[in-house]
Amino acid sequence: MGMMTFTDLASIPSNDPAPFINQLRLAVAAYLARFTGSSREHTESDLRCYLSWCTERGLDPLAARRPHLELYIRWMQEIRHFKPSTVSRRFSVVAGFYRICVIDGLLEHSPAEHVRRPSVPPESPTLGFTHLQFEALLTAGRQSPHPCDFALVAMLGLLGLRIFEATGADITDLGEEHGHRVLRVCGKGTRVVLIPLPPAVGRAIDRAAGTRNCGPILLNSHGARMDRHAATRRLRRLADAAGVQITRAHPHMLRHTFVTTMLDAGVDLRDVQIAARHADPRTTMRQVGPARTSTATPITSSPPTWPLAPDRAPPLLRSTAGDARHCR
Repeated sequence: MGMMTFTDLASIPSNDPAPFINQLRLAVAAYLARFTGSSREHTESDLRCYLSWCTERGLDPLAARRPHLELYIRWMQEIRHFKPSTVSRRFSVVAGFYRICVIDGLLEHSPAEHVRRPSVPPESPTLGFTHLQFEALLTAGRQSPHPCDFALVAMLGLLGLRIFEATGADITDLGEEHGHRVLRVCGKGTRVVLIPLPPAVGRAIDRAAGTRNCGPILLNSHGARMDRHAATRRLRRLADAAGVQITRAHPHMLRHTFVTTMLDAGVDLRDVQIAARHADPRTTMRQVGPARTSTATPITSSPPTWPLAPDRAPPLLRSTAGDARHCR
């Protein structure tokens, strides 16, 4: 089932009753209008999954009832084998769509109101890199003939950027604020923030930029802007070169490592939340627990109960904790 885009909706003449006859397409366009940027793209993708499911079964989404949504959840769990977090996220989009339909007067009540949602584990299943693995990745990136490899690992692992923030950063986003080098980052919901650059990250970015004074910071092997797929391939090559034995490495593991490294170093949870730019501290807390790293050791499985002395903390923890102070 194709969804009406904003261009399609705007191109229909005012005397054409089509958008009013097809209430579903109008409802979808109205719901997506609440989002911008990548949030709109992800929401559209999740909603399209539900609308396609309805189309395959000959079901009008505006005539769906609670049992239909219960079956949709079971389909995601038992047929598609989605993870609980994915099921919860995709159903939240469906519930939001029906909530807007009620607000707009298309439905009297939401069929998603009393649907039993899957429970999401309190601990994140994402496996981060251990400190030694992260150091090996930094070394491999520094020694790589591709200058953007080191910048990729540094921006994700030492700044804690999301992959779309790192790949979307341009050279013109570099600047100076109160005597410190900063990087202008467009985050979730097109929210713009200034991220202070530790000297090591600044040098990595300068090396990636080279003599260029404009364009993206991170380039792929063809000289175009690096996307998340190219970043994943580069990261896996670096992991192989560094001898890091981990299954299906992906960029978000470095952001996860950024958070767990600071927690292991004894950085306050509130400071970690600010550095990671999590809207809810529970998102940060989900990364605390034995499942958050690929190797369960006393240093990597849980944060210390007291701050580590500077002379006893591993070198990476001392440097990263310093970076965290700059990123507040």
